[in-house]
Amino acid sequence: MRSRRSFLRLTGGAAGAAFATARYGIDEVAALTAQAAAGGRTPAQVAADEDYWREIQFAFTLDRTIINLNNGNSSPAPTVVHEACKRYDDWANQAPVYHRGMTERNVETTRRRLAQEFGADPEEIAITRNSSESLQIAQNGLDLKAGDEVLTTEQDYGRMLTTWDQRVRRDKIKLTRIDFPVPTNGEDLFGRLARAIVPQTKVMHFCHITNQSGQLFPVKELSELCRSRGIISIVDGAHALGHFPFKLRDLGMDYYGVSLHKWLLAPMGTGMLYVRKERIASTWPLQAAPATRDTDIRKFEEIGTHPVGPKAAINEALAFHQAIGIERKAARLRYLTLRWADALKNEPKIRIHSNLAEGQTWGLAVVSIDGVDTNRLVTHLWDKYRIVITAIGHDNPDDAKLSYRALRVTPNIYTPLEEIDTFVEAMRAVAKSGLPA
Repeated sequence: MRSRRSFLRLTGGAAGAAFATARYGIDEVAALTAQAAAGGRTPAQVAADEDYWREIQFAFTLDRTIINLNNGNSSPAPTVVHEACKRYDDWANQAPVYHRGMTERNVETTRRRLAQEFGADPEEIAITRNSSESLQIAQNGLDLKAGDEVLTTEQDYGRMLTTWDQRVRRDKIKLTRIDFPVPTNGEDLFGRLARAIVPQTKVMHFCHITNQSGQLFPVKELSELCRSRGIISIVDGAHALGHFPFKLRDLGMDYYGVSLHKWLLAPMGTGMLYVRKERIASTWPLQAAPATRDTDIRKFEEIGTHPVGPKAAINEALAFHQAIGIERKAARLRYLTLRWADALKNEPKIRIHSNLAEGQTWGLAVVSIDGVDTNRLVTHLWDKYRIVITAIGHDNPDDAKLSYRALRVTPNIYTPLEEIDTFVEAMRAVAKSGLPA
């Protein structure tokens, strides 16, 4: 048990100033985690320890006048990460040609640590600005000819579908987009994609977790299927990495793109691309690189002069992530999601479009109210409760059963139960009385 003095040191000052610097922030989180796990407590047990998570919340500098349930777009970075990013930028600004270049070379540490944490060879990891850039490197870097088919889903990220649509116009390839109901399961998804393969299929592109519904895909099984058929596999991992435990090397895909400013809590504008080593040489970079780098993963980072502070500060985000532990983090995210989902799932008119089974959902789930316009609901939640949330949806003109409009609810580890319960209260009120005129 912590002493009263240590508790006051953590919670005193400006909302827990002990977390405001790198010197104390990560060490304190690691100490809290060690204590929370003492006595052999499971991640699920720690997930329900409000004293532990209340102190973790002090690691963030937040605006508590609003309730942010849209962390799936981008999450606030812990103060220690944000301060590191500013520190690197301040240092670079003193003499950019020297200090920025020095930090750029030191970013090799970031590559090595990302690879170690997420299970890959450092020479398979490129540091990018977001998942869109990462995936577009793969999408635009493949040699495809007229008539070659790309197989994807209607519920993949819009920007990635737009990228394939452009290749259809430019290169006359064929794009096939299958659809599926939500919620569903891995077996159903595997069967739908497997049945859609034809001799012309050269690429299969799918999400690890969809941004539309939080649906989990069977990445390993689909990657094995692709490998057996000579099909290239591209996986959108924007909502997976840093969200729940897995290792990239165990999944078996050819390409995996990520935004690190979502669930890893890294600075805004940081991403990662995994390219299986055998695919690097045959993949063109998004921006031109010299032929001497054909087999070098760094060719995918050729974007000209750019801020290096965010890349360097990924190391602080990794340290923060490791101090908590991915198992405990995933358990807390699931605990927060089930807090609101279990409270609402049996309410009249309320529909949950995500699979809530164990091992299927963590910090992203989707909900709607029958007869209530989702965009108007977003506005109401903001106007009355100051809840920040996003409307998502999917239209299928051929099958109305596959169409839906809903709210995507994405809390994060800094979210207190009070904010979750306010969302529950708001949704119950609308389900009972409707939206105000």
